[in-house]
Amino acid sequence: MKFKKTRGLIEEFKAFIMRGNVIDMAVGVIVAGAFGKITTSLVNDVFMPFIGWIIGGFDLSKLNIVLSPEVVDEAGNVVPAVTIGIGTLLVTIIDFLIIAAIVFMIVKVFAKAKELSEKARAKEVKEEVAEDPKPTTEELLTQILEEIKKK
Repeated sequence: MKFKKTRGLIEEFKAFIMRGNVIDMAVGVIVAGAFGKITTSLVNDVFMPFIGWIIGGFDLSKLNIVLSPEVVDEAGNVVPAVTIGIGTLLVTIIDFLIIAAIVFMIVKVFAKAKELSEKARAKEVKEEVAEDPKPTTEELLTQILEEIKKK
C-alpha cells in the first residue's frame, strides 16, 4: 500500500516538475542570479568609482558612521568598532535602482512586442473575414427555401 502511495506521489511530483511554468521559473531564477552578479559588478566596478571620482576621489562604499571606535582594553583584547555602513547601503540602493531600470526596460520591450504581435494577428483576422464574408440572415433563409423547393 505504501509503495503505491509513494509511487503516486513521485508521479505527481514528476508531472509538477515537467510543467512548463516550473521549468521557466527555474531558468528565470538561474538567469536572475547571473544577472545580479553582472549588475553588482557594474555598480561596484564602474559606477561607484565614477561617482567617487566626481565627489573627489572618495570610495562611497567605505562611508561609515562610527558610533564607538575600536578599543583595546587593559588585557589586550580588541573591542571592535561599532559602525553604521551608510556607504554599503547607498551602493546597494544604486544596485537595486539599476536592476529595476533594466527590468523595467525589458518588460516595456516585451509589452511592445506583444502589442505589435496582437495588432498583426488582428489585421490577419480582419483580412480573413474580408476575404470570406459571412452570409446574411436573408441569404441563409433564401438558400434554405431553395433547398426545400428542390425536395
